[in-house]
Amino acid sequence: MKIGVIDYGMGNLFSVEQALKRLGCEVLVSADQTSLLACDALILPGVGAFQDAMKRLHDTGLIALFDKVVATNKPLLGICLGMQLLFEESEENGHWQGLGIFKGYIKQFSGKDSLGKSYRVPHMGWNDLQFAKSPTWLDQLPEERYVYFVHSYFATEMDEGDLIAYAEYGDVRVPGIVQKGNVTGMQFHPEKSGECGVYLLQHWLRAVEKGVATL
Repeated sequence: MKIGVIDYGMGNLFSVEQALKRLGCEVLVSADQTSLLACDALILPGVGAFQDAMKRLHDTGLIALFDKVVATNKPLLGICLGMQLLFEESEENGHWQGLGIFKGYIKQFSGKDSLGKSYRVPHMGWNDLQFAKSPTWLDQLPEERYVYFVHSYFATEMDEGDLIAYAEYGDVRVPGIVQKGNVTGMQFHPEKSGECGVYLLQHWLRAVEKGVATL
């Protein structure tokens, strides 16, 4: 099975590539749309600022790739910033349009809960996932549910039907896994999330191989 990692100049490409290889995948890291679309599934990684990432996707001509991904029902997994880019808009350093695959708005943690108690921003470290439902690609929920987050922004105003799992931070319900059709997003880093991260990534890959990774 061949997995394409979308290289637009921003992302934790090496760690994602190595995690996929450890799970037995052939990996293509590329910005070439034809080569990427020939893969069995795609991964959109991301580290950095939302507006910089969207600019890079425009500059590399990769924006059109996502229309083709949706049209052909090819499985796509967005990781961390890569998940946030799948939403409609972000307020990070201004107001920016995203890819619009998921309904919703990327908002910054305020750093204070409704009672005025401060909490740390960014949300960094291990947190437990709570599953709203089981995705099509996961036949059994993991026993170990702690995953590793590093982010200052989170998805809000999303379609509740797209929410798979969330974590609680401060008084915020942070979407951790989302899915709409053939597109899945993980706010945390599965490749850095120990037993649970490997479990989730492995099951997504197995579902891709079986052709059942979509709703």
